Amino acid sequence: MADLQVGNRTIALDEDGFLDDSREWDEDVAKKLAELEDIELTDEHWAVINYLRNYFAEFNVAPMVRRLLKDTGKSQAEIYELFPAGPAAGACKIAGLAKPTGCV
Repeated sequence: MADLQVGNRTIALDEDGFLDDSREWDEDVAKKLAELEDIELTDEHWAVINYLRNYFAEFNVAPMVRRLLKDTGKSQAEIYELFPAGPAAGACKIAGLAKPTGCV
């Protein structure tokens, strides 16, 4: 387990870099997680992140990739361009979601 320093806070991460406690997520945490992935967050990133967070808040699970693509209007290539590690290891991690157990 590793820790993430965000301002004066120390946030615990699991072995894959996901938040141990998703309640600790905020935009500063997202920016720090993105920085670790060499990603500078743009409005396009935030649109995906906010979609993932809203979906998770409603259904308590990350969306399947097909649902993500359909609802955001993005292609799989566009998602990988925004989040090179992919929808799960990249987008869901930065969005502060729990580590997906299957496909995202």
